[in-house]
Amino acid sequence: MAEGRVIVTGASKGLGAATATALDGAGYEVVGLSRTGVSPVGRGMVCDMTDEAAVQAAFAGLSAEPEPVVGLVNNAGAHGQSVSAEIDVADYERVMTLNATAVVVASREAHALLKRGGGGLIVNMGSVFDRLGVREHVAYCASKAAVGAITRCLAVEWAEDGISVINVAPGYIETDFNRDFIRRDSVQRWLERRIPAGRTGTPEEVGSLVAALFAMRTPYLTGETIYLDGGHGVNH
Repeated sequence: MAEGRVIVTGASKGLGAATATALDGAGYEVVGLSRTGVSPVGRGMVCDMTDEAAVQAAFAGLSAEPEPVVGLVNNAGAHGQSVSAEIDVADYERVMTLNATAVVVASREAHALLKRGGGGLIVNMGSVFDRLGVREHVAYCASKAAVGAITRCLAVEWAEDGISVINVAPGYIETDFNRDFIRRDSVQRWLERRIPAGRTGTPEEVGSLVAALFAMRTPYLTGETIYLDGGHGVNH
């Protein structure tokens, strides 16, 4: 049975909820951070990941508790779509703040907790969009490319502390957020042609991969991006 706590941001729904559930099933004590404080398993805490003071307070509270923290999953994120020639800077920065800056802040706050326990694992939730040119998605694509860069930099800097950092980059995953769009007949036909696996992924598949990375706990695997996209990103 696994031991220790794993903090999951954006745990209330979608990929975060599936990841929290998978980690709980693997025996980890899950602490789910979200704006609502809802977590499908474990302990839920209210925390706006774009509020640096709130993030600091949440991690300080966990630091004061005796249970060891063995991992962090930076899952909280936002989607943004806008014609690039008309993009609003505030909308661009909103996406970048949650998808990229919050990853740095949460990782920074988790560093001391993980180091104190002798090391651990940080999993960042990226996207296959980090290496694609996608119309009207400049903010989202830029933010997810930043997640890959953040992963590499933290991995190099924190390896000596026993902390591994991995970027999991899903492709098209059906969630409550995008279900109506993905299930359109025209979209389904396009996805079947574009994705070699012939289908979208599931949140459970993402959660299972993250839980497996924690169960494997292979410190020598660090700084890498693992694409979970049914072959979409490499399909010509």
